[in-house]
Amino acid sequence: MHVLIAGAGIAGLATALALQRSGATVTIVEQSSALREFGAGLQISPNGSRVLLALGLGAALEPVVCAAAAKEVRLWNSGRRWPLFDLGADALARFGAPYWMVHRGDLHRVLLAAVRAQRSDAVRLGAKACGFESIDGGARIALQLDDGSALTADALLAADGVHSSLRRVAFGSGAAEFTGLMAWRGVVPTAALPAALREPVGVNWIGPGGHVITYPLRRGELLNVVGIVERDDWRAEGWSDPGAHAEWRRDFVGWHTDIQRLIDAVEQPYKWALLSRPALPAWTRGRLCLLGDAAHPTLPFLAQGANMALEDAWLIARCLIERDEPVPQALQRFERMRRARCTRIVQGAADNAHRFHNRQLADPDSAVAYVDREWAPERVRQRYDWLFEYDALRLSLH
Repeated sequence: MHVLIAGAGIAGLATALALQRSGATVTIVEQSSALREFGAGLQISPNGSRVLLALGLGAALEPVVCAAAAKEVRLWNSGRRWPLFDLGADALARFGAPYWMVHRGDLHRVLLAAVRAQRSDAVRLGAKACGFESIDGGARIALQLDDGSALTADALLAADGVHSSLRRVAFGSGAAEFTGLMAWRGVVPTAALPAALREPVGVNWIGPGGHVITYPLRRGELLNVVGIVERDDWRAEGWSDPGAHAEWRRDFVGWHTDIQRLIDAVEQPYKWALLSRPALPAWTRGRLCLLGDAAHPTLPFLAQGANMALEDAWLIARCLIERDEPVPQALQRFERMRRARCTRIVQGAADNAHRFHNRQLADPDSAVAYVDREWAPERVRQRYDWLFEYDALRLSLH
């Protein structure tokens, strides 16, 4: 089987590797002329790390991942702490796979090297997908590129992200809606921080109208810092727009001094607007299938975007390779397996946006009661265990 993949990001590369390891020939087309992964940290929970380990990437990732010891909630102004769960030994014992924090660029490099080790010319750069058509009476699919050329294959997988051109061609664009939220991001060398901010834990600072997420990267050498704030005057969705420290500080006036120190320590802040998109009525059309952010874009408040992409990668490879059925039916099987879970994740992430920014957090008395209730151990397990227990490796295709 020959499979074409549009997009050489996390979703595209992981899918390519899963298919290669199942015996398929894969060609990835990527519109960029050079592969550079923007962004900073990713949280790879056990449902995602299972896939990476099954793809044989454990040894390559070990030097760059960071297994945080724990996760906790902190209150925006007082800094008061509430423990959430153990991300180290306990997560491994309960879910059978590790919880990793990793720099997006590090994971991307490991995936790219593994794909090219299988086939050195698997990735074709400077090739923008712009359309597709069924050929040979529906027995093949042709991918049209913007230079006028075309590539043919048995299946075409669109992993070209939230701005997917193939999704637009197949299903229409679907107007993106601004959520009223803007994000700041940056990384800090941990050596530049006081000891209290170097603890190997993931922290969710919650407050009225905003929240801040921090966690270690690259075996603890870096700290990832992301701040989300409610404001409507910045609507650019790109990841690479630089911002100013003074502007970031204004968005978090009154927050704990630890937050101010972290903002000041970021070498270059970046900012982007958070947009949402309506759910698509379908992900497949003949021999075309969307996956990753092209199929089910999500807000980052459950830290599951990359994990959904990894789950997609493993399962779409199995659907295409392991059953003797026509490609269109295999792709439809994949969609049926994935739609309910991905829809639940997208909704859960949206729900967390309200939970993290609740106005009850503005009042000292109601804030403590609110956190005690919303982050009680049983509620935390209800929100996260179903995510982490999911094992794409063991799902039946029947």
